[in-house]
Amino acid sequence: MSTASRGDDPRPSAAISVTGLRKSYGDKTVLDGIDLDIPAGSVFALLGPNGAGKTTAVKILSTLITADGGSARIAGHDLAAEPQAVRAAIGVTGQFSAVDGLITGEENMLLMADLHRLPRQEGRRVVAELLERFDLTEAAKKPAQSYSGGMKRRLDIAMTLVGAPRIIFLDEPTTGLDPRSRHNMWQIIRELVSGGVTVFLTTQYLEEADELAHRIAVLNDGRIAAEGTADELKRLIPGGHIRLRFTDPAAYQEAASVLRETTRDDEALALQIPSDGSQRELRSVLDWLDSTGVEADELTVHTPDLDDVFFALTSGTVPGPAGKSKENAR
Repeated sequence: MSTASRGDDPRPSAAISVTGLRKSYGDKTVLDGIDLDIPAGSVFALLGPNGAGKTTAVKILSTLITADGGSARIAGHDLAAEPQAVRAAIGVTGQFSAVDGLITGEENMLLMADLHRLPRQEGRRVVAELLERFDLTEAAKKPAQSYSGGMKRRLDIAMTLVGAPRIIFLDEPTTGLDPRSRHNMWQIIRELVSGGVTVFLTTQYLEEADELAHRIAVLNDGRIAAEGTADELKRLIPGGHIRLRFTDPAAYQEAASVLRETTRDDEALALQIPSDGSQRELRSVLDWLDSTGVEADELTVHTPDLDDVFFALTSGTVPGPAGKSKENAR
């Protein structure tokens, strides 16, 4: 892997800056030159089908394996030239818990404190604070194998935080958790970011990326198929529309005769207007209704969700208006 950084002066606010990252296993190219810039104090979500290379990217950026090409800077350190400095700045929680079930939660934490070479008194203070923060104080003296799945994941992240990392890699952190535990984990991630930590998240739950991530990238066939905010990605996919429903047939006919590019539903007295879901387009429709005095009894905005985006970007099939959508009633 090249030791060259991304340009002479990578963006100062970038916690992670990646250029042309490549990795192959035999004849299979897993990462085919990906570029990323992740601002400090944000959540970045990497999505992709199974086998797309998400875990490989995490392993490279967390120094567990080396890339075949490209360059990266993590927390200001060159990944290839300064791996020890990178390790000191990051924490990693993988798909599978690193918790030792045969010892207590507190003992797992103290072991991490020893690995980080914290002085004994400081280590115990840090461990006690983290156990309380993650609501594990009551269970601290119990064997970790007795913990629920959600408790083990909380302990896993608490162990990661013993070294006070500035950047945390979470590789599918909520896989296998029940909905309540998943939502609890989301709150923990939000609190970490509000404290200035940068979170690099891989997930198979699109709702999770929608809820948490400031920016999202979709990895497919070793390349970044698209990157942006959740709203920006949703606007890439056709099928968004504004739906007007009328109870007055005369108002319906007047609107249908004036509004262009509409799809009519004469039985339901409804019009469907193509829209990217932007405030500008919605305001344009509302202004027209106000200026003409035409009364629509119901207005709903339909926008593609991340399921639609993921499906379209990873299969090459763009879902139409009949696909899954979110509605916001006026």
